[in-house]
Amino acid sequence: MNAQSVKTGKILAMLCRFSIAPRLAAALALLLLTGCASLPQNATADPRDPLERFNRGAFAFNDGLDRSVIRPLARGYKTVTPQPVQTGVTNFFANASYPITLVNNVLQGKFKAALSDTGRLLLNTTFGIGGLLDPATQSGLDMNDEDFGQTLGKWGVPPGAYVVLPFLGPYTIRDGVGDLADNVAEPRSYIDDTTIRWGLWAFDKFETRVRLLEADALLDRAGDPYAFVRSAYLQRREYLVRDGDVPMDNLEDDFEDEDIDTPDQPDAARESDAPPQADLQR
Repeated sequence: MNAQSVKTGKILAMLCRFSIAPRLAAALALLLLTGCASLPQNATADPRDPLERFNRGAFAFNDGLDRSVIRPLARGYKTVTPQPVQTGVTNFFANASYPITLVNNVLQGKFKAALSDTGRLLLNTTFGIGGLLDPATQSGLDMNDEDFGQTLGKWGVPPGAYVVLPFLGPYTIRDGVGDLADNVAEPRSYIDDTTIRWGLWAFDKFETRVRLLEADALLDRAGDPYAFVRSAYLQRREYLVRDGDVPMDNLEDDFEDEDIDTPDQPDAARESDAPPQADLQR
């Protein structure tokens, strides 16, 4: 399926404006203590989220970590890194993980897409200097987005419970299993040096966070950020599994009860450096 469309001194100076350790400690304590926490007032239980009390604790921990460390670093990186470099980094990681899409297209019987993906991978790896450039898109080869979680969905495996993991974020049981399986097709997994292997993994996740900065303003205005992220994640996964063939009612129902503040534009601009548009990419 076609994807829709996410100095060191300056970064350290920005970090110095945040009290990192106390906020992380408080967030971790919240995670440990909210296993039996009650749901927010007027919140209704979602059958897709039987672990909601634990998940909210994990979400609070991840949010504290993001606000204290990751978001400031991402903003600093975006500020001081030239756009061509950012684009090259995005292209590199997208190309490096593209074997996952190729393999899952084959597993789903999308052989025409798999053939196109093979050409895309070869073209970007060679003429694109290891994936830093993207001549495949300029040549008309579409970029697809498949993973083993989607493949399991295509095979009829239900998503299972929604889970939020500390440091890793939201999954369903099906997508968690799929993510582990995708590591087999991930070239990074075969690097012997663990420092390089995990360093690439961490920077890949960080680069994704940089591309999601534009979603911050929308999330910050959500009445219940946890429920908003849950709805966005589950809707996107359903959209990907069905290759976009999702009834509009399904896409709208989850957000009917969400309360998103809509301040006047000047106030919104002061709240966040990012425009209120979410680009939730895998």
